[in-house]
Amino acid sequence: MNDFQPMTVLQEEATADRPWLASLVGTNDTNTIALDLTKFVEGVHYERGTFGQPRNVLKSGLPLGKVTASGLYAPYAGPTSEVQTVTVTGSPTGGTYTLTFSGQTTAGIPYNATAAQVKTALEALSNINPGDVAVTGGPHPATPVVVTFTGQYMGDDQAQMTASATNLTGGTSPAVTVTTTTAGGGAGASDGTQVFAGFLATESLFAPGSTKTSGALLWFGEVFAAKCPIPLDPTDITDTAPGVNIHFR
Repeated sequence: MNDFQPMTVLQEEATADRPWLASLVGTNDTNTIALDLTKFVEGVHYERGTFGQPRNVLKSGLPLGKVTASGLYAPYAGPTSEVQTVTVTGSPTGGTYTLTFSGQTTAGIPYNATAAQVKTALEALSNINPGDVAVTGGPHPATPVVVTFTGQYMGDDQAQMTASATNLTGGTSPAVTVTTTTAGGGAGASDGTQVFAGFLATESLFAPGSTKTSGALLWFGEVFAAKCPIPLDPTDITDTAPGVNIHFR
């Protein structure tokens, strides 16, 4: 069920696109919560506002946990995310390299790629959906790129990606290495967000630079876990907050 609803927040209007919502049951029982924006990542959890819509937009359907110390809500971080680091050596001056994940190989990634370019290349693979990886660091070759597996791979120990530097040029024996910084599995946080509290029920608008905003917590109902903006594997959820009753399809 796709639920496209206009909504108004502080006299500004957005559209709540909720393909993750499997049933309207529970949507009238949401709780108003405060969100800690310092823990949300642009491009993963929210989109930057445009000239015509200057406020940033938190995506509806984000899985949330509650930070014990502050009482604010943040992205759910129950399982440990696998983290792998991609390093380019030999100071190449041109060409491309590729990464292979679980049998799927990317198109050529520029020798001087930014984190965003690596993310785009990985998300073009048939086995990586948008939201399955968060990529930071870069640009190459001076700075490694760090790939964090989230979404459907959150909490899972992943086979290490492999890389091919065959098409890199210039420099001295250019090469690409991949190392596993953190193996996936187990609890990924100890601040309270390792306990699943529910989903952000609707998009939430906030001004750039803000550290807090309000939202609606869906703690009872039915969702399509794979259609959330951060795809969720329900079997990875080992601890839920009292009263939470979400049925996954």
